[in-house]
Amino acid sequence: MDKRVFREICLKRLEKASGRGRLYRSRLVMRRVEYIIKKYNPKSVLFYMPISHEPDLRPLFRRFAGRMKIYVPFMEGKSFKLVQYRLPLRKKRFGIIEPNNSHFYLPKIDMAVVPVVGVDGKMRRIGFGKGMYDRFFASLKERPITLFVQISKCYTKEIVTDSFDIEADYYITPEDIIVRGKRYVDRDFDRRCRSSR
Repeated sequence: MDKRVFREICLKRLEKASGRGRLYRSRLVMRRVEYIIKKYNPKSVLFYMPISHEPDLRPLFRRFAGRMKIYVPFMEGKSFKLVQYRLPLRKKRFGIIEPNNSHFYLPKIDMAVVPVVGVDGKMRRIGFGKGMYDRFFASLKERPITLFVQISKCYTKEIVTDSFDIEADYYITPEDIIVRGKRYVDRDFDRRCRSSR
């Protein structure tokens, strides 16, 4: 199997999962992301503005607003830059809602929460094939703790990515969480998430 075929399989699975039950699945992912954020207590986090087949984590923006800087991608050409999340929001390219453009210098981000289409055996991201996240991550001086999130698990043990594709520390879905190098048992992880609230 190659990356293109795997991407097509995953997109079909995500399309099916984006309808009924999306809110419930987003909440499961959000609870797990919140636990990891509390564990690391980052000062700055890159989130994203969700489209139909991605987990909606926006409630976390409000929950953590006073404790950390929250950034979202702002599309610019073939890549993006970070802008601080704030209102008002506008609909842009690919139907993505973004805050207004702003200029600032960001020395580093501590954590990145990145939506995926699929993940391979190297814990590398398969996205839409535009390379925006790959180019952005390549421009960072320090690699942040990286969480891949997905509304329905699409994982292969095969290696279908390239060396320049970004790699995750955590892969979080409603069904599972995989940590690079090991795998949490779902029940135990959910218990830890609930008890940390």
